[in-house]
Amino acid sequence: MSTGGNDLALGPLDRTRRGDALLASVVSVLFTVLAMAWSYHAKVKCGGPPFNAEGRSKRWPIGDPHAVIPCYSDMMNLWTGRDINNHVFPYIHGSITGAGHLVGGSVEYPVLSGVLMWLGALGAHTDREFFIHSVWILAPFGIIVTLLLVYLVRWWALLWAATPPLVLYAFHNWELPVVATAVGGVAVVAWGASTGADGKPRLSLRTAGVWAAILFGIGFSLKMYPGFFVLPLALYVLTRGGGFLQRFRSPREVATDLDWRGFWTVVGAATATVVVTQGPFMVLGWEGWRASLSFQGKRKADVDTNSIWYWGLRHLTGGQTDLYNTIVGLASPLLIALSFVLALWLGWRVYRPDKVTMGVYPWIGVCGAMLAGFMVFHKVHSPQYTLWILPFFALLQVRWPVIVAYLAADLALDLTIFRLFGIINDPSHPPMKWWVIGGVNFGVWVHAVLLVYLIFAFVKAAPREPLASMGLRPPAPYEPAA
Repeated sequence: MSTGGNDLALGPLDRTRRGDALLASVVSVLFTVLAMAWSYHAKVKCGGPPFNAEGRSKRWPIGDPHAVIPCYSDMMNLWTGRDINNHVFPYIHGSITGAGHLVGGSVEYPVLSGVLMWLGALGAHTDREFFIHSVWILAPFGIIVTLLLVYLVRWWALLWAATPPLVLYAFHNWELPVVATAVGGVAVVAWGASTGADGKPRLSLRTAGVWAAILFGIGFSLKMYPGFFVLPLALYVLTRGGGFLQRFRSPREVATDLDWRGFWTVVGAATATVVVTQGPFMVLGWEGWRASLSFQGKRKADVDTNSIWYWGLRHLTGGQTDLYNTIVGLASPLLIALSFVLALWLGWRVYRPDKVTMGVYPWIGVCGAMLAGFMVFHKVHSPQYTLWILPFFALLQVRWPVIVAYLAADLALDLTIFRLFGIINDPSHPPMKWWVIGGVNFGVWVHAVLLVYLIFAFVKAAPREPLASMGLRPPAPYEPAA
């Protein structure tokens, strides 16, 4: 079959691949919609008449105590106490009190998440209406993540679309937009590396890296964690994506072909994005913008932060003593920083710049490893963070037992932690159920062990197909340094 211009002849294999991608998209999106519909029906039950003067439902926060999935969600919780119910534009007039309470429109999330909350509150007069409006804002991002994962790994997207976390957390907090930016950054680099009709990459690595960095910068202003991925991405661009492998006569020539301009361009693009998204709030409402950071800095590792510090260290310090708070305040950021350094170093070891036959810098795995380190050592480990790490299970060849164990622990944690909150906050002081406290500890500690394992495993894990093939760039011609 002859072709002309940019038209391509589609052989049987091409048609099969496109048909498989289309079928995977339809099935995965269907599962996504069903999961989000289930999530909506489970969570909306915490709202409804009668309401008090602030629009808070009398059903809040327990709803039906016998429901399989607890209806509690942070989305509905934040309706009162942050002036969201008063439709105050976030941060500009905000501040934090001496007791650590946010007022005047400040919320404890980065600025773009605060704007999404404000948009969800428009036209809403009750917590239930606010929740429903927010669902309409968030749902498209869940579908976007699914389609991006289908593009990258085909049927493995079902790990995102057809597993319990999407039901449990799709509308628990404002996670879906930030996950979309994280997966979108990977997709941009992969699409840029794939070949077009002319047989060449669609984008230069530097250009693809800049667009991905912009997405990560937007993600940083949503929920911070995609900002961690800028440095691994910049190192991937620095090493030219492995496209210059096998071209060196000796290891000494490696340093002469590193793309330092590309490295700093990627870092600069992410930095500029953060400045553009957060700068106006800093200028127009410095105190309100700073209040969100102060809130997180003052936050203690309490029972509601759900971390290894509360469920482990607290037992060694005789409770939440001054010693406990001091250790957490020092050890948590230090261990996070060390885990980041470890992940970057492990990635460089895989790249092996000291050898003539080098590998490719595993930037996606390093991103996952840095996220795992942050999740296990941070003083706050909210259950919905599972949505952050779940795409990495789809993108990288992680062992099945690890994925199953992580999801099982996550399910046990979600189904018990919110019942624990109900019991400890019940004025009648009912006795703690053994299976509730056991489920919480099982979830926390299985997650902790697996996250430490994943710091190492993610870096060494190969990407799944077709992502792995998309990342193979043809070697660039060797140009010796002048």
